[in-house]
Amino acid sequence: MDVFSSDLLYQEHQRILAQSKKEGVDLRLLGALAFELRCREYANLRVAMGRTLSDLDYLGLTKQWDEVVKVITSLGYSFDERRAMLHGHERLIFFHPDGLRVDVFFDRLDMCHTIDLRERLAVHDQTIPLSDLLLEKLQIVQITEKDIIDIIILFLAHPVTENESGINAEYIAGRMAWDWGFYHTSLTNLRLVRDQHLPRFDLLTESQHSLVRARIEEMVQAIERVPKTVKWKLRSKVGTSVKWYKDVGDLVR
Repeated sequence: MDVFSSDLLYQEHQRILAQSKKEGVDLRLLGALAFELRCREYANLRVAMGRTLSDLDYLGLTKQWDEVVKVITSLGYSFDERRAMLHGHERLIFFHPDGLRVDVFFDRLDMCHTIDLRERLAVHDQTIPLSDLLLEKLQIVQITEKDIIDIIILFLAHPVTENESGINAEYIAGRMAWDWGFYHTSLTNLRLVRDQHLPRFDLLTESQHSLVRARIEEMVQAIERVPKTVKWKLRSKVGTSVKWYKDVGDLVR
């Protein structure tokens, strides 16, 4: 996959954003550029840590499917109509002649675990909420280096909060309280990042290491202390002896 500069991707995002607003279409960034925009002060650190950008990823609404297609194609993009017939109400992939790719997911991210975003697009005017950006990474069972970098930078840039002013722990803990599988994957990833991966990044200062570690621990504690549903408790008894996630192909990152 081609690598593009953050400036070029940001300019293209602004073009798509302007056209979508003009047409009254709700599109919100997720993926790599969303992390870049919400953590701008650490853009250089992300690059130094090895994070690259390759495409644009959005979340739209199924009820605006036709309008989304109109907006993106009006800007010079094409899409695979055969794929759209099979998967178009879940995800569309658009291609620009210059090589840039735009993925649009509809209503939810349905990957290893499901994140329903239909009621979340009003939180921020350009990206999905910070807490959903975190969930986008925590739901990945086979987490990669770029996912780890995104998680670290997100916790470095934003505090853990009980509302949308930061990484909303109340929202995340509520999501985990009824879904043991998502809980297990998320807590596994949080602890892996905190205990194994964070110490590897010597580009971070000692105070930055401490801050990220403390914020991850704060999130872990928030998730753990929320009362769990009967469904969660029953599923927890089965544990990992039964598969707790869905297999997926190429994930948005």
